[in-house]
Amino acid sequence: MLATYAIWTICLAATIGVITRPLKLPEAVWAAAGAAVLVVFGLMSVDEAWRAVSKGNDVYLFLIGMMLLSEIARAEGLFDWVAEHAVRLAKGSTSRLFAMVFGVGIVVTTFLSNDATAVVLTPAVYAAAKKAKADPLPMLFACALIANAASFVLPISNPANLVLYGGRMPSLGAWLASFALPSLLSIGVTFLVLRWVERERLTGHCETLVETGTLSRGGKIALAGIVATAVLLIAASARGHELGLPTCLAGVATMVAICIGGRKSPVSTLRSVSWAVLPLVAGLFVLVEALASTGVIAMLARWLAVGAAQSPSTTAGVAGTILAFGSNLMNNLPAGLIASTTVQQAHVPQIVTDGLLIGVDLGPNLSITGSLATILWLTAIRREGEDVGFWRFLKVGAVTMPPALFAALGARLVLG
Repeated sequence: MLATYAIWTICLAATIGVITRPLKLPEAVWAAAGAAVLVVFGLMSVDEAWRAVSKGNDVYLFLIGMMLLSEIARAEGLFDWVAEHAVRLAKGSTSRLFAMVFGVGIVVTTFLSNDATAVVLTPAVYAAAKKAKADPLPMLFACALIANAASFVLPISNPANLVLYGGRMPSLGAWLASFALPSLLSIGVTFLVLRWVERERLTGHCETLVETGTLSRGGKIALAGIVATAVLLIAASARGHELGLPTCLAGVATMVAICIGGRKSPVSTLRSVSWAVLPLVAGLFVLVEALASTGVIAMLARWLAVGAAQSPSTTAGVAGTILAFGSNLMNNLPAGLIASTTVQQAHVPQIVTDGLLIGVDLGPNLSITGSLATILWLTAIRREGEDVGFWRFLKVGAVTMPPALFAALGARLVLG
């Protein structure tokens, strides 16, 4: 019992550290420190910790590929080129530019995943806002929120989808039957509420006349790499394969092509990648594994099974809501792992699993710690000189997330 209390205390302290960043140390420091303390004090063996870290292998590969693509695109001027054309298409309307950003975010999230929206799209959006001389924050919030709001349009739209279903994904037809309407409502409600929240920042006009250059050879290669990655992800998902390896290979191949074509060294690209994200994710996996060892998953499975036997629809709504808010305490990727294991032990109806998926995907719009995509987004905007604190994000998330969540869950329950 003493060991259980110690594990919970360490995991809670590490989570608070990730959320509040004491001494302004990166989130990864606190997640990794919590994992290390568990091992040092004998609450987990080295082998157990390593097995927990290994569960994220596909996620690490996925992130490596996406971060390489993002850094290459930035260095080769692809983001600036996209920004220039976005500003011209906005025709001086800040609100039109905001709507365009949101629309592009839907497409990127749907076909490349929410992490791609955070890593690849966010720098382009920041560049567009600066060129248009518009307040970048509403556009950046659009990137962060659509990355989660649209993350259950398709199975590939969020790595957490694959985690929660444990690799046994429904067919595309079954998926769309369950999630097409909830996704539409999630996206629509998020757009309308965020547009209202940021209404004062979106008034007035922005620049229309910006110099537009041609896309360099390296930029074209970067663009081709991103498009090829989208095709690979869709193909891999359709065949039921893991997404990490093809994404990583696509990122490495794009970097190699640019280095060979431009006779450049890859060192500068590798140095610019935010590698701290990887130990952050690894630390979270270890923390979740430690929590699982305390018997909490078995207890949750019993509760879920009893509730589902009495009323599947009510259980789906309640469990999805709890998981939505709970994901912000530990990040939705490890929360998805806990939910996946719980569902497997509880043997619940499909509607309950679907409710949990909506919660784990959409709930993280509440706070910056809710999803890996939001943490990646935060890393991306910090590189551009912007920063959004926990409370600043929470003020927006507390208004936008709940109505979108209840609309999406309600739609799924109506579908039965």
